[in-house]
Amino acid sequence: MSLNNAIPQIDDRRYDNLLAEVRTRIARYTPEWKPVWTDVNDSDPGITIVQVFAWLTEMLTYRMSKVPELNYVKFLQLLGIELNPAEAAQAEITFPVKPDHAEPFVIVPARTQVTAEAPDGGPPLVFETERALTSLTASLASIQAFDGYTFTDVTRDNHEATQGFQPFGSLANDDSALLLGFAYEETSLLVEFPQVEVNLTVWVLPDSVPAASFQCGFPDTPSYGPARIRWEFWNGAQWQSLSLLKDETRALTRTGHVYLKTPAKGLQRAVIGAEKQPRYWIRGRVERSQYERPPMLLAIRTNTVAARQAETIGDEVLGGSNGRRDQVFRLANAPVLRDTLRLEVDEGSGYEVWTRVDDFFGSSPMDHHYALDRTTGEVRFGDGRHGGIPVANASNPDANVVAREYRVGGGKRGNVPAKVIKTLTTSVTGVDDNLVANLLAADSGRDEETLDEAKLRAPRSIKSRCRAVTAEDFEYLAMQAATIKRAKALPLFHPDFPGVKVPGVVTVIVVPDGDAPNPTPSDGTLRTVCAYLDQRRLLTTELYVIKPTYQQVEIRVEVIVNDNADLAEVKEGIERALLVYFHPLKGGDDGQGWPFGGTIFFSRVNQRAFTVIGVQSITRLVILLDGEELPDCTDVPITEGALVYSTQHDVQVQYSFDE
Repeated sequence: MSLNNAIPQIDDRRYDNLLAEVRTRIARYTPEWKPVWTDVNDSDPGITIVQVFAWLTEMLTYRMSKVPELNYVKFLQLLGIELNPAEAAQAEITFPVKPDHAEPFVIVPARTQVTAEAPDGGPPLVFETERALTSLTASLASIQAFDGYTFTDVTRDNHEATQGFQPFGSLANDDSALLLGFAYEETSLLVEFPQVEVNLTVWVLPDSVPAASFQCGFPDTPSYGPARIRWEFWNGAQWQSLSLLKDETRALTRTGHVYLKTPAKGLQRAVIGAEKQPRYWIRGRVERSQYERPPMLLAIRTNTVAARQAETIGDEVLGGSNGRRDQVFRLANAPVLRDTLRLEVDEGSGYEVWTRVDDFFGSSPMDHHYALDRTTGEVRFGDGRHGGIPVANASNPDANVVAREYRVGGGKRGNVPAKVIKTLTTSVTGVDDNLVANLLAADSGRDEETLDEAKLRAPRSIKSRCRAVTAEDFEYLAMQAATIKRAKALPLFHPDFPGVKVPGVVTVIVVPDGDAPNPTPSDGTLRTVCAYLDQRRLLTTELYVIKPTYQQVEIRVEVIVNDNADLAEVKEGIERALLVYFHPLKGGDDGQGWPFGGTIFFSRVNQRAFTVIGVQSITRLVILLDGEELPDCTDVPITEGALVYSTQHDVQVQYSFDE
């Protein structure tokens, strides 16, 4: 976004506000005139003088608020710093097929649009699928966990998606298995399972996931899971191997997708285990187990695909080039999502793709480059010295610059709750429109950067120059890579060897911008930050990016309230103050988030409760860390690099005469 549109006001008071404020202060600041100056209406000469000064003050504050901020904005523009645009939220959306559909599967095209009601009452939010989906007519009717000895039906746990279940039992030994039973409705005429790609979406129970870390610098190195799972199908007589196309879950230890390929006419129905009805069976059998802990799944779904809060715009004519320097065109829609604009220019020999660059400093006169302001949708071309100028096309003078495709969307408003992305904009034949929904809430949406945030970013940007050398560089660059609100770099810290200083290692903890009391980045966000930092680190630096470690805090406090105060208001005020104080993004003494590894000082917690109006005294205050009650009047250290959060506090309030 252009910084010209983001100049704030230092003092927003206007003439009427200033005049009203002065009138209320006459009695206090002119006591000697109190017996005489009793008329504060417009007819009084003294009020006339006050009105003149109020008008002059408004003019002065208006100009003074503009000059320093405008200077700051111009300095930022000279440095090439603009406000970071909004980022789009992401969700997994399920497309069930109608039970009576005549075909064994339905193809849901890429860019299929599903809308959700906006939380702010605005226009509906549009989500688009990221890839094509093969949606099965057969439903996932039964799920069983086999621990090597007994079958356990976990179908209900999978359907509710609240408590989670262990797909291989409590030990996850060799030959334990997860069995997936598919079935057609009784009214269906389909009797064979098709040869098709089966897309299994797997959600891992968040509380069961160990502190994940991603090593940066070796993107092509394969990542191996802690077990080897062989996928098989039942052919009516025995289990046979199934083609595994891709496993994003690392043996069901991470949230992601498992892509399988079924054979032609290979699956046969059978009654297996605890299930009494015949099903088409696919299983994942643990061929070799080396799990540090047995996997714990929240849910498994078929017919589910990733989607982003975005809308695709195609074949938009921006105008015609006139051959002049520094030409500017504007897209009809904004903000534009990262790396989605395909710009083509016809200079007389047909449309050719031009390449987006951040700036033209490294562009030659012959380079087909353009710069894009993603927030405003402004497309800018070079001046003939730095970046080429689109040639004017006499045969197509008004339409030789075309945005062949781009996607727009973004913002925290896209982080909608579960089961609200459910309205198909265009019906897909065979898909049950009434059951389309997102199982879990959307996440990763981020609003446009504010001017204050850009001012904090500017000195770091100048210092780092897009190279990660110091700890501060790593923190700054990590916050630019994705929807990251806070980052902490720990030099010499290796996630696999805590407490040991390992030379050459830097571990970066990232906290996303979210509304949860303990915001946790997704694996995709961690990989994004990894890839971004890897391009900017020193060659000799071994780099890891990890999720934050959280410790839960609860305060039990007994408060005596002033006689004229409202008990409910004081109780609510203390609870709200403590929730904010221990928030990872808004807490701490400075309101910028709880410090990483910061000690909980008993006196400051006590002081925080006293900031609420109506508190007379505190008779008792106890700090609980991770459910453990700590001694009174003692400071509480937390784990190095960890953060605290809270969800509730026990506040007891009473009047002094109640004792």
